[in-house]
Amino acid sequence: MNQYWSKPIGFAVGAILAAASISCSRNAAGRAGEPEPEVVVGVTMVRRMPLERRLTLSSELVPFQEIDVYAKESGYVRELKVDYGTRVKKGQLLAVLEIPELEAQLREDEAAIKSMTEQVTHAEHELSRMKAQHNVIQLQSKRLTAVAESKPGLVAQQEVDDAQGKEMAAQDAVESSQSALESVQSQVALAKAKLVHDQAIYDYSRITAPFDGVITQRYANLGTLVQAGTNSTTNVLPLVKLSQDDLFRLVIPVPESYVHNIRLGDPIAVRVPALNRDFPGKVARFSVDVKEDTRTMHTEVDVANPGRALIPGMYAEATLVLEKKNNALAVPLQAVSHETGNASLFIVTPDSKIEVRPVTLGLETPDNIEVLSGAAEGDRVVISERSGLKPGEPVHPQIVQVPHYEAPE
Repeated sequence: MNQYWSKPIGFAVGAILAAASISCSRNAAGRAGEPEPEVVVGVTMVRRMPLERRLTLSSELVPFQEIDVYAKESGYVRELKVDYGTRVKKGQLLAVLEIPELEAQLREDEAAIKSMTEQVTHAEHELSRMKAQHNVIQLQSKRLTAVAESKPGLVAQQEVDDAQGKEMAAQDAVESSQSALESVQSQVALAKAKLVHDQAIYDYSRITAPFDGVITQRYANLGTLVQAGTNSTTNVLPLVKLSQDDLFRLVIPVPESYVHNIRLGDPIAVRVPALNRDFPGKVARFSVDVKEDTRTMHTEVDVANPGRALIPGMYAEATLVLEKKNNALAVPLQAVSHETGNASLFIVTPDSKIEVRPVTLGLETPDNIEVLSGAAEGDRVVISERSGLKPGEPVHPQIVQVPHYEAPE
């Protein structure tokens, strides 16, 4: 426990104890039979204070999203509008590919639509002509039928039958023209659908950013032939690597014994030694399982980077508050003795005598430890050397300042 003392305090307490020891020896030698004088001991008060148990883990900062941007279709790089370090917005144009086959296909689709549109116009005119002829023949048939019915014998029945036959033939011609028109219109619709499909494929020649970020790698140059990202071959070359750098993930492996302390939304203090700065973070997600090989749980802390100070690959230290008590009864760590296997405190009673009390301990920090039972607020507890002290022994207590533990940088 003594390693936590600062040197001035250690020397002061040591000097006090040495002086007390020397004084006892001299008085015992010079005045035999007189009462033994009191021993000087360093004490501090049992008091209430806030306690926190923390866990610090180191890991590497990675972008919240990072992808290799591939081409959907194979083609030559006609335009490359980004380079290393270029910041882009979602939807911003990154590159334009030249795909001659698709360009020719689009021209063919447009020519087919134009040709079929002309066929539709011709079919419409033919239908109109058939309908006009049908109307004329229908009128003639109706007139002959009316005359034959009003004046029997005036018109030969054969003429009436011929007129009705011509009307039916004209009706069939109209229906045939209507069918031909609908067929051509269907072909136009198919041709337009093909154009839309081919145009959608061709639109992939314009490669855009799927999210805001920065270009961290460039793999292609002007004129490079890039293969489609859907190709099954393994040597497909991406155009660029895009990283989202306004938000980072800090992936920390939380040991199994601390997993039950992790909660979504918990604030996390993130320190980046390379920048000598602290950044606020929070527990955003965790895997809810412990890996068998490492006995740790995958936990991610989201760290905002509004000023672009953080860079992918930097190491950071995440400090998690595992347990916190705002008003705990506590003593310095060096006040606790474990000589008999059980925790105990050397208390100086109001009549300045040593009393050894077993205690039950709770939350522990680098400086202090919680006392659940066995001591009360305001008790004077010995923090100096206790190996020579005995229960009931009279002492002279002297309040000393307890140094704080500081973890090395």
